[in-house]
Amino acid sequence: MGLAKTVARAEALGQLLAANALLAPGERVTHIVFMGMGEPLANYAALVQSLRVLTDARLGLGYSPRRLTVSTVGLVAGIEKLAREDLKVNLAISLHAASDEVRSRLMPVNRAWNLEALMRAVRAYPLAPRQHVFFEYVMLDGVNDTPDDGQRLVRLLRGVRAKVNLIPFNDWDGSTFRRPPLARILAFQTILLDAGITTTVRWSKGEDIGAACGQLKEPAVA
Repeated sequence: MGLAKTVARAEALGQLLAANALLAPGERVTHIVFMGMGEPLANYAALVQSLRVLTDARLGLGYSPRRLTVSTVGLVAGIEKLAREDLKVNLAISLHAASDEVRSRLMPVNRAWNLEALMRAVRAYPLAPRQHVFFEYVMLDGVNDTPDDGQRLVRLLRGVRAKVNLIPFNDWDGSTFRRPPLARILAFQTILLDAGITTTVRWSKGEDIGAACGQLKEPAVA
């Protein structure tokens, strides 16, 4: 799809203010995730400025850092910089594979920063006592869903306070990927749970109208 533009601080905050304005008096959005069809850490200055406004209790919006999450594909340099900001926000990693071979095929960023570099940055990221790093793992039939993949993921996350979200792939016309059978998804989850890793299966909404996670794309140009 290419890069259309970066989101300015005012645009990011404006989305939140617009959403809050739609709620009943006294209510507001409770949890905020920086993610989507883009990479937050590639827009670093606007990201950090937005986070500081959101968390400033006196001049900003007074959100707890524990309610804010920055999701990244694994820009190691950005993770290391964010760790030094002392913002204490949650970190989520789009992982999707536990070996460099598979991850490099799925995510080109892994060719610049491999799993060893990524996990080194993750382990150095400062966490509050009850805080975890979130790992997103889209499950693809025959690609990253075997018991061996599960055991590799267990070894990769050893020593990390981790929570894993397993996301069954949402099929769409023209894709070469497919969703694994339910039994294989649940067996994969069991491997992680048995290793003491908090793991949930995230079922998407909107699949019936092509609006689930991974199904959105830019409209065709006439």
